[in-house]
Amino acid sequence: MLLRPARRADLPRIVELNDAASPAVPVTAPSDMEALLELSSLALVVVGPDDVVHGFVVAVDPGSDYASENYRFFEDRGTPHVYVDRIVVDGAARGSGVGRRLYDAVFDRARSTGRDEVTCEVNLEPPNPDSLAFHERLGFARVAEQSTKGGSVRVALLAARV
Repeated sequence: MLLRPARRADLPRIVELNDAASPAVPVTAPSDMEALLELSSLALVVVGPDDVVHGFVVAVDPGSDYASENYRFFEDRGTPHVYVDRIVVDGAARGSGVGRRLYDAVFDRARSTGRDEVTCEVNLEPPNPDSLAFHERLGFARVAEQSTKGGSVRVALLAARV
């Protein structure tokens, strides 16, 4: 599997993977996903030998004009961080190291840009216990919880030291 920057041609597959992972991540229109990729400081995909995308990550550096409630929480904390907005791995590739490889790249980005933490959120309601366990194995700890999307989603806000 190859890790590389996301390309415009990857957008349909990224949206497909993203939407298949709902409700762990919100269903996102292609135009909104394209805007998120453009706003991001890091957008990577993992592809197989057939060049099919098996996973992706989208991360945002501090100081962005990103309106996400969860990103804003971490911005308000004032700790230099790289925020992971999305990480999605194709169900068939789970357990193969794709998620860890994507996170290794995010931690490398944080290290190279002098950030202290990698931050993200994981749904508590609707529940996403597999993602919580995965993040705990990577060293993430819960720093807070908050309700988002008008109270329809409750998340654990997580941070891991770089």
